[in-house]
Amino acid sequence: MSQGFFVTGTDTGVGKTLVACALLRAFASSGKSTVGMKPVAAGSQNGRWADVDALVGASTARAPAKLVNPYAFEPAIAPHIAAELAGARIEIETIAQTYQDLCRHAEIVVVEGVGGFLVPLNERDTAADLARRLALPVVLVVGMRLGCLNHALLTRAQIAASGLRCAGWVANCILPDMPRLGENMRALDSRLDCPLIGVVPFHPDPSPAAVAARLNLDLLKEATT
Repeated sequence: MSQGFFVTGTDTGVGKTLVACALLRAFASSGKSTVGMKPVAAGSQNGRWADVDALVGASTARAPAKLVNPYAFEPAIAPHIAAELAGARIEIETIAQTYQDLCRHAEIVVVEGVGGFLVPLNERDTAADLARRLALPVVLVVGMRLGCLNHALLTRAQIAASGLRCAGWVANCILPDMPRLGENMRALDSRLDCPLIGVVPFHPDPSPAAVAARLNLDLLKEATT
């Protein structure tokens, strides 16, 4: 039976794809077959979606494209707006069935969310509703910058309110010189009530392989048992 994880973040552009790919590579290094999933992608370049390509490249298993990414939209805007412009509707049940089909392809399935945890997917549902429907433990990526304390704690509270387990968090240093970085990390670590599974130092072009080496899968596994 496959084990899945849902990767969310404190905002868009905080490193969800990087951490999701790093998790895929870390589990692969431990001997597991892996596959990534991007249920909803928005924002293409020359007909390619960078997040989807990155997840495919970090996976050991190959799966049909429609299982890896059931919904893809051209403009880099909120997914429910992109869907409306395309004359489509993002259906959580469609994603849930696709996830179940994808689970047949690998032992570990890493699902990368879209935007922040409460981003709308349609007129009613949010990414939180999707995570709840999939019933997966959540990995929270915190983009370390001014404002991250509030964003991280609000996201963590919403994960709990959704009845989901936060399996761990990752501190992604997206700025080269965040003031009082250590103090901010300690403030979060004492309040998030889940293990800090990795710290990603600032790098202008970080690689998933390098980040994978910084993730403590043992802490992640302990939190999900």
